[in-house]
Amino acid sequence: MNDIHPLTQAIVDGRRKDVPDLIQKCLAAGESASTIVETRLVPGMSIVGEKFKLNEIFVPEMLIAARAMKEAMKILEPMLAAAGVTPEHKAVIGTVEGDLHDIGKNLVAMMWKGANMEVIDLGVNVPAAKFVEAVQQHNPKLVGLSALLTTTMPAMRDTVKAIRAAGLKVRVLIGGAPITREYAQEIGADGFASDAGSAVDEAMLLLQAKA
Repeated sequence: MNDIHPLTQAIVDGRRKDVPDLIQKCLAAGESASTIVETRLVPGMSIVGEKFKLNEIFVPEMLIAARAMKEAMKILEPMLAAAGVTPEHKAVIGTVEGDLHDIGKNLVAMMWKGANMEVIDLGVNVPAAKFVEAVQQHNPKLVGLSALLTTTMPAMRDTVKAIRAAGLKVRVLIGGAPITREYAQEIGADGFASDAGSAVDEAMLLLQAKA
């Protein structure tokens, strides 16, 4: 663990207040904003995701790490934009209609941002038509659907159906407490993530897969 860069470790530990100073040190050492994201921040969030999958940390620690990552991106995003650097992939995410839970969705959105993805977060209680509209507007390669309640699982099915009916070429990844890989296959989704840590791995597999 001694080989981990101080900024990477600060993300893992969720030391948000240390982030600005550590970023300034990286910049002073000649690192570009994109290099900092790719070699300091993304590895940090990868470690967080692995720890979460292994039950070494839990939701509170993950939220704290996500806040540290957000603090870092607040500083670096203007620099990235000025340099013409854009995220490699774009994704739309939201909690399906009838469901107001957002912690899992927020964690996945943060993990995706940490993996250098632009994320359009539609929030909670999102109707199928709004997902379709967002895909048409933003042209993402990935859509994430979240549901925590078994009663809102049909809304997830309806959303996948609406996206397919609209003829949109986008990968659909679903997740949430009651969701299984079997259910994902049943409703025609492209993938399933059991938690925020695996959501990055699953997303990358879908994005790299051939249509």
